[in-house]
Amino acid sequence: MTSTDTTREEAVTPRRAVQTPPSAGVRRSGPVVPAQRGKPAQVRVAVYAEDIILQTGVVQQLRQRPEVELLSESEAAEAEVSLLVVDALTETVAEHLRRLRLATSGRIGLVVGQFEAGGLQTIVEYGVAAVLRRSEADQDRLVHLITALANGEGVMPGDLLGELLDRIGALQRTMLDGRGMTLSTLTARETEMLRLVAEGFDTSEIAAKTSYSERTVKNVLHEIITRLGLRNRAHAVGYAMRRGLI
Repeated sequence: MTSTDTTREEAVTPRRAVQTPPSAGVRRSGPVVPAQRGKPAQVRVAVYAEDIILQTGVVQQLRQRPEVELLSESEAAEAEVSLLVVDALTETVAEHLRRLRLATSGRIGLVVGQFEAGGLQTIVEYGVAAVLRRSEADQDRLVHLITALANGEGVMPGDLLGELLDRIGALQRTMLDGRGMTLSTLTARETEMLRLVAEGFDTSEIAAKTSYSERTVKNVLHEIITRLGLRNRAHAVGYAMRRGLI
């Protein structure tokens, strides 16, 4: 989807919300659904999507629910919940999440088709508090995600929650170890990739030798650098070599 879209309802960026570049192709939800008197308080929601099909599918489901008030373009910055619906967690989507975090005070939820290794760090970094896979995104689950966010809770698939707990445990072990690297700090895969970096191999060569994709190699090395508070790959290699890990 390009910036040639002309209707206001499908504008890429809410005026007071996210300043998404035209290339990102992110759409906004349709006009406001006014709250009715005598009804319980509704959660004010702004919906963003990569294309008209994703947008229409989610918006039509939420329009039917009294728990949700869909905000207009001019009101998007006031949303209690910003919901981003995408096919995959790409760099463009990560940038949009970053802009959402800066532009809105509400909480952020993500409905995603494919979730690859390394994506967990991205969503944590950009403040995503709830994740729902598109294959599971029926009307009830969408509303559950939205209301949970509005109540200050988080929602995450079981496998991602397990990965998050593993990351937290690894971080705690590192901090208790005085930020010193030990054999338990690096997994076998991390050690192997750092050793290959030390031997002068680039990302594509490491991917070929380890049978992982280049994206996975980048994610693993980025995880090491971030977790240990290092500057770059060279710093990580030197740090590990000084401690006899590689």
